[in-house]
Amino acid sequence: MASYRRFKPRAARPIADPRPLPPPAALVDAVLRFHDEEQEQSSGCTLLRLSAKRARQREVKAALGPHAARAARVSILWNERESEIIRVLEAA
Repeated sequence: MASYRRFKPRAARPIADPRPLPPPAALVDAVLRFHDEEQEQSSGCTLLRLSAKRARQREVKAALGPHAARAARVSILWNERESEIIRVLEAA
């Protein structure tokens, strides 16, 4: 007589999400307050960013703490007419 093994399904393992976490609100607020680069876009929108030099300044480091290095990679698309954020972008 043949011996048969019983099939046991393996437990499902969670898959790690490779995407980084979105920037914290304090970081977005600091970019809005301390930005030193503005690039005009179409339809009354402006791209606001911190330069690497500005991100290293004492007041910006004090406001951001451990997120100061990340702030130079964050850009905010700002609508001038409505005074609102359209999108927050982060470089890889």
